Amino acid sequence: MKPVAEQLAYLRKGCVDIIQEDELKAKLERSVRTGKPLRVKVGFDPTAPDLHLGHTVVLRKMKHFQDMGHEVVFLIGDFTGLIGDPSGRNATRPPMTREDIARNAETYKAQVFKILDPRKTVIDFNSRWLGALSSFEIIQLSAKYTVARILERDDFTKRYKGGLPISVHELLYPLYQAYDSVALRCDVEMGGTDQKFNLLVGRDIQREYGQEPQVVVTLPLLEGLDGVEKMSKSLGNYVGITEPPAEMFGKIMSVSDPLMYRYYELLTDETSATIEGWKKEAAAGKLNPRDLKVRLARTVIADFWGAEEADKAAAAFDRVFRDKETPDEMEEKAVRLEGGAKTAPLVQVLADCGVFPSRGEAKRVIQQGGVYLDGKRVEDIGFRIDFGAKPEYVLKVGKKSFFRLVLR
Repeated sequence: MKPVAEQLAYLRKGCVDIIQEDELKAKLERSVRTGKPLRVKVGFDPTAPDLHLGHTVVLRKMKHFQDMGHEVVFLIGDFTGLIGDPSGRNATRPPMTREDIARNAETYKAQVFKILDPRKTVIDFNSRWLGALSSFEIIQLSAKYTVARILERDDFTKRYKGGLPISVHELLYPLYQAYDSVALRCDVEMGGTDQKFNLLVGRDIQREYGQEPQVVVTLPLLEGLDGVEKMSKSLGNYVGITEPPAEMFGKIMSVSDPLMYRYYELLTDETSATIEGWKKEAAAGKLNPRDLKVRLARTVIADFWGAEEADKAAAAFDRVFRDKETPDEMEEKAVRLEGGAKTAPLVQVLADCGVFPSRGEAKRVIQQGGVYLDGKRVEDIGFRIDFGAKPEYVLKVGKKSFFRLVLR
């Protein structure tokens, strides 16, 4: 193992909180002395089938602990997922089925090893111990914390004061997550800043069970492509780690320059000193931010798809956006018209096949000049597409999105 000072310097990068750092130092010193690695836990409730770059912020920090010789537990919350984490919520989450959770959990297992070292990773499921708790044991666990402490949590406080319902099972969520740390005898637990309350409950509950409390490490919530809201599939501002490389490349190239530097900080192993140096060079006109963005996109894609695919994505991007060519690969949208018709209003087609969520949105983008058909801008919101003239069309929306419209 590396010296403690070197480990601490490496592990601090990108963190918001380390509670308490002196405890982490003591645990690292003991680990070096005994040769026993720390056990580092991160829990993921499988609420969606795919991971995005926002999830990888904490995954990368898990990898940093692995680089220092420690063991990480990728904990799939197949039991807590039945409750739904109330963090940041102003309403009770809709329940998930066991089938949904099991299906999503399988996809997580396949995706995390794009970052984590499988030889140093333990994948576990919290139903293994939470599902085995007796009613008596659940009462014992519940007795170790107070409702007043639970209601200190900001999102619960807002809901309570606002007269919004809070279900009893939601109050149990932090206790169940804390019991995960007891069952695994965790040395460190990590999560986003929105998880801070839950992580701190874990420290308290470990003490109640006679264990040394875990160190809590929180990491920033990655902003989505809009640079405002947290990256989220529901908001559509995400980059999925299983998306095709060309699509990932285009999305990353769309981010603002300030957001690009934040992505470098949280999604790559570049040092903070290097990133600050690039900022200064770009501000002085010595470095083109676009070149840095290309480098970022290549780096991120190489992590998930390999360097060769990253090169291909970069070449495809240049071909489309620098050389103004049509991409070789486009998402196909099947168009179905009733009664054997061959023509239809374009706004109807774009809404029906899912390019836009509604006809109104399609009209808005056409009016803004953002829709092109076979390279020509569509300027009339009443334009009718004619599949009698040709069986398919190339649709371009904005500067980056291409689709192939095919009559089925």
